[in-house]
Amino acid sequence: MAEADTISIPEAQSQFTASGNRQALISLSDKKDLAFLGKGLQSFGYSIISTGGTASSLENAGVSVTKVEQLTCFPEMLDGRVKTLHPNIHGGILARRDKKHHMEALNKHGIGTFDVVVVNLYPFYDKVSSGGIEFEDGIENIDIGGPAMIRAAAKNHKDVLVIVDSQDYSALLEFLQGNQDDQLFRRKLAWKAFQHVASYDSAVSEWLWKQTEGDKFPPSLTVPLSLKSSLRYGENPHQKAAFYVDKSLSEVNAGGIATAIQHHGKEMSYNNYLDADAAWNCVSEFTNPTCVIVKHTNPCGVASRDDILEAYRLAVKADPGSAFGGIVAFNIEVDEALAKEIREFRSPNDGKTRMFYEIVVAPKYSKKGLEILRGKSKTLRILEAAKNKKGKLSLRQVGGGWLAQDSDDLTPEDVQFKSVSGKAPQESELRDTEFAWLCVKHVKSNAIVIAKNNCMLGMGSGQPNRLESLRIAMRKAGDEVKGAALASDAFFPFAWNDAVEEACKSGISTIAEPGGSIRDGDAIDCCNKYEVSLLFTDVRHFRH
Repeated sequence: MAEADTISIPEAQSQFTASGNRQALISLSDKKDLAFLGKGLQSFGYSIISTGGTASSLENAGVSVTKVEQLTCFPEMLDGRVKTLHPNIHGGILARRDKKHHMEALNKHGIGTFDVVVVNLYPFYDKVSSGGIEFEDGIENIDIGGPAMIRAAAKNHKDVLVIVDSQDYSALLEFLQGNQDDQLFRRKLAWKAFQHVASYDSAVSEWLWKQTEGDKFPPSLTVPLSLKSSLRYGENPHQKAAFYVDKSLSEVNAGGIATAIQHHGKEMSYNNYLDADAAWNCVSEFTNPTCVIVKHTNPCGVASRDDILEAYRLAVKADPGSAFGGIVAFNIEVDEALAKEIREFRSPNDGKTRMFYEIVVAPKYSKKGLEILRGKSKTLRILEAAKNKKGKLSLRQVGGGWLAQDSDDLTPEDVQFKSVSGKAPQESELRDTEFAWLCVKHVKSNAIVIAKNNCMLGMGSGQPNRLESLRIAMRKAGDEVKGAALASDAFFPFAWNDAVEEACKSGISTIAEPGGSIRDGDAIDCCNKYEVSLLFTDVRHFRH
């Protein structure tokens, strides 16, 4: 570099170079408990270096502060974009105390060391998730100096304590008061710092990608997860487990079980979350007052009625044995009358046994309804959830990777039910078919649902052979199968002497399936023989 191009670094005031002078650097966007922290550090003899608004807040709290520009001998510039990006700051953070040449370099340039760095970042996440922010405003809320200081301090955590969370202020002061040398404590803070910056950067990346191509599947993807709770165990008692909340921008105010409020009951388990999610996703699909009961992620009872009490009773009646110990979900408020019915309703199997549930899920509860449900059982988990937004990205783990897809958001209104047989369905039969089709998308494949009058009569799930799923569904439906509608999540590979013919012989009035088999003609001929309406949807609903 030519002499004319060299950059001179002004020497900081000598008061900041004295050996043994402990310094803390504080630069905060969120100033929660700042006065508590500043006074605590000052009481331990720390000189506090700070920036702009943070310095003003500390001074107002009676804490002595030195402003950053006094160290850098350089004013804040570029509308605040540059204030801490300076060797007098980063040299003091990054210098290793155990390396003689590092310390000699600091002394040569009049740079003091920092022992504590406390930084949090511009509220980018809150700004861009609040809606309506202009692109340039989003860009200006991307923090540069903050992440640089955090990463520098975290890298040099052996010598520098880094804090990014106000909840750690007390632990920091206790650590300093004890004059401890706990490297594990320092490493934990460093991990938290790097994780904080990683989550921040993932939000910036997610937002910026949407401002460019906007494709749902970017070349690389980071999903920021935040621990919500440690669970007693996983799917089975020998498996350890935890529950994380997705902090992606796309999940802000997007509803779902992860953000549900638990009003009562035992802590949620791994299987509770899976079952509650399945029940809530299913019941949220319906526009009329509906009750869904789930066992092992499969709906075993679904009913829609103007009278939600009747819907609840019919949902239980569909399969009382499976409903016992299941999850019951509603898409309307649980009021006093419904709460009493949930508390007192007896199993249709014997008319005596009160129905027991692990979880009740609903969008809201009346004050009296909540009080009554709390009295049903000490362990009953009562969840209040918001409906899932459509258009979410669905992720699923496989060994060594993740599968990503659009969520299956199609409803009967999005699909054309094409009559392909000689007999067209009556209006009531078509309504039954649409109801069965909406249910079957929530049943594990191979899936069959039989329904009539907005009530699921029987379902068969998870069988490798579709014929077996049909037989299970028909057995559960019993005599009510006559005149009912049947929905299949995928096409029938065989018709004669197989599922289609058995369904026709049982008295089913209408069958809905995607179509697409090389033997579709056999299915049509079979339905014509038995005068059954066959509808193709061109939409498959596999659920594995």
